[in-house]
Amino acid sequence: MLQRFTLAEVDAAAALLRGGGVLAYPTEAVFGLGCDPHDQAAFARVFALKQRPATQGVLLIAADFAQVERYIELAAVPGEVFAQVRASWPGPHTWVFPRSAAVPAWVAGAHAGIALRVTAHEPAAALCRAFGGALVSTSANPHGRPPAREAQTVADYFDDALDGLLDAPLGGQASPTVIRDALSGAIIRA
Repeated sequence: MLQRFTLAEVDAAAALLRGGGVLAYPTEAVFGLGCDPHDQAAFARVFALKQRPATQGVLLIAADFAQVERYIELAAVPGEVFAQVRASWPGPHTWVFPRSAAVPAWVAGAHAGIALRVTAHEPAAALCRAFGGALVSTSANPHGRPPAREAQTVADYFDDALDGLLDAPLGGQASPTVIRDALSGAIIRA
C-alpha cells in the first residue's frame, strides 16, 4: 500500500528508503522516484516502475556537496571547474562528472560519468538530510509518459507498486534541470 508522508514525516520517509523502499518526492520541477543508490534491489524496482532500460542511468540528488563528493573522481576535475560548479550549488543545476569507484555500476548505466545535483529545493534537501546521503533521482513517470507534477498523478501512475510518496510542493522550475558536462560545459539535456 502506498504510504503518504508530509514534510513533518520526512524522517519516516527516509527510514522507508533506508529499508529498501522506493519513494516519490518533489524536486524543483517534477516529482522524482528515489531510492538508496547502493541498494541494487531497490534500484531495479525504480527501473521496473518506470519501464525503462537500466542502461540509461540516473542522477543523484543531495542536500550538500559532502553528500556527492565521494562519487566524483576528484583528480580528474580541475580546480576552476569545481569552483564553477560549487558556485552554482545549491541550485537547479545538474553536472556530469567523471565517476569514482564509489558509484555503483547500476547507477551510471552505460555512462562513463555520474550526474549530480545539490538541490536548493527544501523538501528534497530535507529528505536527503534525513536519509543521510545522496539519493537516486529520476522523473516519476512510466517511460514515455509526462513527468508527474502533482502527487495525485504519481499515485495514478504507480498506485501500490510504489512504497511511499512525500507529498510536498514542487519548486518553481517550469522544466527539469539542465544537465551539463562539468569538464566541457556542454549541455547534455536542455
